[in-house]
Amino acid sequence: MVLVAGATVGMFAAAGPAGAARATATCTNSNGDAALIQSVINGSADGDEIVIDGPCMINSTITLRGNRSYRGDSPSTLLKQGNGRNLDAVLASDSWVDNDAFTGEPIALRDLTIDANAANNPTSGDAVVIRSWRTTVEGLAIRNARAHGLRITNASRNGTTLTNTMVNGNVRNLFVEDSGQHGIYVQDSGNAVTDWNLTDNWIASSGGDAIKLENSAGWTVERNHVYGVGGSGINASRLFATSISDNYVEDFATHGIGVTVQGDAASTIVGNRVFQFSGAGTTYLAIKQVNYGTGHVAVTGNAVRGNGSGIGLSYQRGGNQLTVTSAGNAVTGVTTQRSVGAGVNLSAGL
Repeated sequence: MVLVAGATVGMFAAAGPAGAARATATCTNSNGDAALIQSVINGSADGDEIVIDGPCMINSTITLRGNRSYRGDSPSTLLKQGNGRNLDAVLASDSWVDNDAFTGEPIALRDLTIDANAANNPTSGDAVVIRSWRTTVEGLAIRNARAHGLRITNASRNGTTLTNTMVNGNVRNLFVEDSGQHGIYVQDSGNAVTDWNLTDNWIASSGGDAIKLENSAGWTVERNHVYGVGGSGINASRLFATSISDNYVEDFATHGIGVTVQGDAASTIVGNRVFQFSGAGTTYLAIKQVNYGTGHVAVTGNAVRGNGSGIGLSYQRGGNQLTVTSAGNAVTGVTTQRSVGAGVNLSAGL
């Protein structure tokens, strides 16, 4: 079914697997666009592809139903929050909107430009909220969120937390800029949002952290470029079989890469470039504490270049035990190249 504001043309064009269809919502950059898009989504079936042809004025949160794919007619297709709407989110998973205790079914969200229009929505929230497992988010340009550019969360709109897990997703090829809080935020008060890939993204000018993961267990955080942020470049808690590799971090206010560690599976921090050109952060790469037991982390092949002050590498254990394999790191332009806390077991590896 192709819907145009003010008109309905009953037509499905076959696409994808047998039984699936493509439905196109053609916006008119007017007050009816959000209702139009939602009508197309609500009229679709499992397996369908929803194509959005913009520009679109979004005056209510678009609910993304599971087992569907969503994309723009082109990557520049614009969804912009209308002035004075102050939405909690521009786009959001159905389980978040519906306050379900279970994760939403898989979603593919691609090739859109989303402007949350913070300047004209002073009490608004996020641009995109995902609460669906086995979900792919790629090729989005996200800008001007009052809170977070992309939030992946175990909590629903009213704070209901998941009773199951939300695993096995992919976030890639995003450009997130000018978020009031975090650029990409993984919110997980339990142990639900694990085993995702966060790769090949650009995050700029976030008021808080560029990338903040409250739970990074099983995550791969790789080949991201983050810069000009008001907090940390990468702030990853609860490392557990986590890989943080080949990221480029520049100009941050607190840590370039700062992590906490779980006491079971080992993790790796490898091949990252952490530089300070005009920022004022004090620690470039830091293991801040072990949360329980004995943490094991390999920190190898990273390049740190400061602007004359700060700590290059910091390894601290808190009240638990920490073993760090630290080798092949290049650290220059800082006051202290490496700070090792009392009781940390430091090794060059094999």
